[in-house]
Amino acid sequence: MSSIEITKDTYLMWYESMLLMRKFEEKTGQLYGQQKIRGFCHLYIGQEAVLAGAMSVIRHEDSMITAYRDHAHALAKGTHPNAIMAEMYGKATGCSKGKGGSMHMFDKENHFYGGHGIVGGQIPMGAGVAFAEKYKGTDNVNIAYMGDGAVRQGALTETFNMAALWKLPVIFVCENNGYAMGTSVERTTIQTDIYKLGLPYGIPSSPVDGMDPVAVHNAMDEAVSRARRGEGPTFLEMRTYRFKGHSMSDPQKYRTKEELESYKAKDPIEVVKLAIQKEGYANDQWFEEIDAKIKAQVDEAVKFAEESPWPEASELYTDVYVQQDYPYIRD
Repeated sequence: MSSIEITKDTYLMWYESMLLMRKFEEKTGQLYGQQKIRGFCHLYIGQEAVLAGAMSVIRHEDSMITAYRDHAHALAKGTHPNAIMAEMYGKATGCSKGKGGSMHMFDKENHFYGGHGIVGGQIPMGAGVAFAEKYKGTDNVNIAYMGDGAVRQGALTETFNMAALWKLPVIFVCENNGYAMGTSVERTTIQTDIYKLGLPYGIPSSPVDGMDPVAVHNAMDEAVSRARRGEGPTFLEMRTYRFKGHSMSDPQKYRTKEELESYKAKDPIEVVKLAIQKEGYANDQWFEEIDAKIKAQVDEAVKFAEESPWPEASELYTDVYVQQDYPYIRD
């Protein structure tokens, strides 16, 4: 059981935050189809409970790092929807000044450190952030998210070894949606219980129902508490499911419609809504007001992105090196 009580306010927060992620991503998909958003685009629809359950545990000062399916992570960590949408448009007002796009979000103020396009590249970086927190003597933790495809990267085993040896305050979270880019876990690994990859390193590791924010909350609370006590990393395999393809160009021929519908029946937003209704935490008017609020937020984000300026050409030469007068930049 969690040391952080799950209350009425927790359920209401879960519903609102997951609905924002869902509606924002649905609008993103529409805009991508209209070619307002270019490049690659990976939607988070279906996996919202993994983030909602974590956000009811961690603090603002705790950091987060993830792969390129990152829009919802930035939203959950507190990045303004306007800044995220503008970033996907490539506008100067985006959270990465329009230079990162869909796959490379970054928000220092909210301790969200990406958004990384290299598969598994964020895993050692997350451990590095945790090392920095330990070095500075804080009790802040880092959550390093990865997909099920990334766990086959050698960087994971190297990072697990160092994180366990140095007892770094990092929670490694595998968002196992079953298919990586489009190939099932069963076809790519001998160890289909992904959480067991942490056990040889002495890292407490366990599977979690990633479609249930209660299960995520409880598992994350235990992991975060361990990290804050200086007891080192945890590895959690969040067993979840994405309702859309790996990216917007994915024809999804590797799974059946029946399988997809079976997971949609476990939609975490609907599960939480039913729990709220059952407990009498909110009435129909509240749900209507939240729906209207979220719609207005998403509409405002689109308007903001549409009206924002493009970056100046000179921006090509900024944010490349820390040294402002780096001598090898030439016009």
